[in-house]
Amino acid sequence: MQFKHPEFLYFLFLLVIPILVHLFQLRRFKKEYFTNVKLLRELSIQTRKSSKIKKWLLLFTRLFLLAFLIIAFAQPFFVAKENLKSTNEMYIVLDNSYSMQAKGKKGELLKRAVQDLLENTPENYNFSLITSSENYWNTDIKSIQKELQNLDYSPQEFRLDNIISKINARKSAFNKDILVITDAVGMDENQTKGFKKEDNVYFMIPEAEKKNNVAIDSVFIEQSLDNFYEIGVKLSKSGDDAKNIPLAIYNKEKLIAKTLIDLTDNNKTISFNIPKEEFNGYASITDKSLEYDNAYYFSISEASKTNVISIGDDAKSNFLNRIYTTNEFNYKNFTLQTLDYNLLEKQDVIVINELKEIPQALQTTLKSFVNKGGNLIIIPSTESNLGSMNALLSNFGSVQIKSLNVNEKKITKINFNHPVLKAVFEKKIDNFQYPSTKNSFAISSNQPAVLTYEDQSPFLVSMDNSLSPVYLFSAAINKENSNFLNSPLVVLSFYNMAKINQRTGVNSIIIGEDKPYIVDTFLQKDEILEVKNQNEKFIPVQQIMSSKVKLNFNENPQKDGNYGVFNKNNLVQNISFNYNRTESNLDNVNSSIVSNFEEVNDIDTLFNTIQAQRTDSQLWKWFVSLALLFIILELLIQKFVK
Repeated sequence: MQFKHPEFLYFLFLLVIPILVHLFQLRRFKKEYFTNVKLLRELSIQTRKSSKIKKWLLLFTRLFLLAFLIIAFAQPFFVAKENLKSTNEMYIVLDNSYSMQAKGKKGELLKRAVQDLLENTPENYNFSLITSSENYWNTDIKSIQKELQNLDYSPQEFRLDNIISKINARKSAFNKDILVITDAVGMDENQTKGFKKEDNVYFMIPEAEKKNNVAIDSVFIEQSLDNFYEIGVKLSKSGDDAKNIPLAIYNKEKLIAKTLIDLTDNNKTISFNIPKEEFNGYASITDKSLEYDNAYYFSISEASKTNVISIGDDAKSNFLNRIYTTNEFNYKNFTLQTLDYNLLEKQDVIVINELKEIPQALQTTLKSFVNKGGNLIIIPSTESNLGSMNALLSNFGSVQIKSLNVNEKKITKINFNHPVLKAVFEKKIDNFQYPSTKNSFAISSNQPAVLTYEDQSPFLVSMDNSLSPVYLFSAAINKENSNFLNSPLVVLSFYNMAKINQRTGVNSIIIGEDKPYIVDTFLQKDEILEVKNQNEKFIPVQQIMSSKVKLNFNENPQKDGNYGVFNKNNLVQNISFNYNRTESNLDNVNSSIVSNFEEVNDIDTLFNTIQAQRTDSQLWKWFVSLALLFIILELLIQKFVK
């Protein structure tokens, strides 16, 4: 037991006063003799004893009364077991990602959590509230009541590690209490590593009653026909099988195609034919679960020819003429001696075909070309100068060419998930006529391989850059060194490597990924591009690169949909934005993240527990009550003890 005002305990010395008073008030009895001595003696003894008992009882009663009053003024208390944490700062992390649209026992998970906070957070309690989209530092529940009631779902993925970094950046002399309210969809244990040991972390994980959900994951062009695009709409589901889900395709607001689908597998791709013309619309489904992933917006630019240049020997480049045909491509081949460098900036694809040496001027031009969004394909020669080759590759990543291997090797593995070959094959192929190479270079790379040799070394490697990919073969593919040109893979590979860019495919950007985007337009110095639709507009970060403009959208826009890139009032290009689908799989709940932390069921219980564990037990009221009790005892003694 401890005292807030221990100085009052000095008054306990005053207990000597009633002791002295009582001692002096003890009178001596005088003997008187009467005729019936025996009877009077007994009466006399009995009276003396009862009188002494009464006075001693009064003495102890008054001593206890005075002692309890003095102790009450000293304010005794028992220290709470978590007393040192009573000054902790409270941080509430609220997940407002789209998976919190799911419905629990009392409605949507986010709205129920907000209501719980509004009803059970103490009015004068100071805390900070952090969501995926909003931060409210050092506030109270009354100050942010309206903001909480109007809190909307965020298109950003709920990343607990990013929020922890924000909290840790708040310098303070006090430790922290952190309450995390999340459904734990798509989370992993690594996101909790940022918590400090001295922090008190609590998790509240509301659960959805039903985890059925159907989402549109992506839209892509499966093949380009003479008058039609064959597009694929990829759907995914979580929970039970979904039947009779309506799927429709709209160009602007005009219905193009519609069908009913049944989803028994987790993923399914539905094909549609749409007119081969400029498209600016969306695919739409209707289900009874999450709403945010029921529409997928996409744009397809007006079909235009892709400009391709190959640099190399004419004879070795003849196969490209048969792939890059005049109906889809503007293709030309130049030798290194006849190359006009001014033409390179106007190309979409450049193929370096078995050059022995790559001059420094060409390296610089190719670096600028890739940085502006051009696709680069590199085929080495068996006589390539590795120094100049690696100098070029160093501009695009950590891939390097090493020694020449003179052993024949077969190309046996296809990466069906790589964008170059994705959606090309109806099913995975294990047995096919393996092409081979006689001589090949060893490649040092941690980049994904598109095609792989039987010894697991890469034959075709993709280097992903911020704007466009760079492709590298590990061997010359001329007929003297390889039979790859006789394989169907050569057409699929080179065609798709040329077509993987923004101008020739489905145009759809994921909000929040912040990948650079290239627009083909020429701007004057005082001109600026703006992105807008009927409901929202913003000016992206932009960089002029001769006849192109590089855009960065950061966290914009706030809403998904079809937008346009405008130069003043002139439409430059249609562009579409979609929410990330990471929150769509409601089966992907990782409740094990709370295994190392305390889990609570509701806000009210948490605040009551914290208050009970950190509030000292005040005892002064008990001592006042005891003092009153002894006052009553004294009155009873005075009245009834004779």
